[in-house]
Amino acid sequence: MRIELVEGDITVQEVDAIVNAANSSLLGGGGVDGAIHRGGGPEILAACRELRATRFPDGLPAGEAVATTAGRLPARWVIHTVGPVYDGSRDLSTTLRSCYERALAVADELGAATIAFPLISSGAFGWPLDDAVRQALVTLRGVETSVGEARLVLFGRETLAVAERIFAP
Repeated sequence: MRIELVEGDITVQEVDAIVNAANSSLLGGGGVDGAIHRGGGPEILAACRELRATRFPDGLPAGEAVATTAGRLPARWVIHTVGPVYDGSRDLSTTLRSCYERALAVADELGAATIAFPLISSGAFGWPLDDAVRQALVTLRGVETSVGEARLVLFGRETLAVAERIFAP
């Protein structure tokens, strides 16, 4: 899989699937989650409400992933995943890596050839930036998938600069 780093807005990426760094309620929130729900329109919220009423009455567990329509976004699907909240006293990196792994597994099930990820758990969930980038890249480089291209969409030039430094071989 080819991995590309881009600075920008995940909601405008022209890929088959975008990944939403969701909260477990699946009903929208701040940051990436709020932007995806606002940009995609009511179709995404309706699909998420259906998931809550059927498959995930207690919410989507951290490290898992599920797909919905992308509504009015340029992508075909949104793959929602819940990252762990950073806790310096516990190693939750396996859960963080699972977000990327499970999102790619869902993308494979959908037949997606291209996917765009935000930097999961690095915003309101407090994961340290350098390690969030490392966890994402190690996982994306190591997962077997039929997805041909993964973009890591980074918010801001400073975040992109950190990712480029870590991305370099």
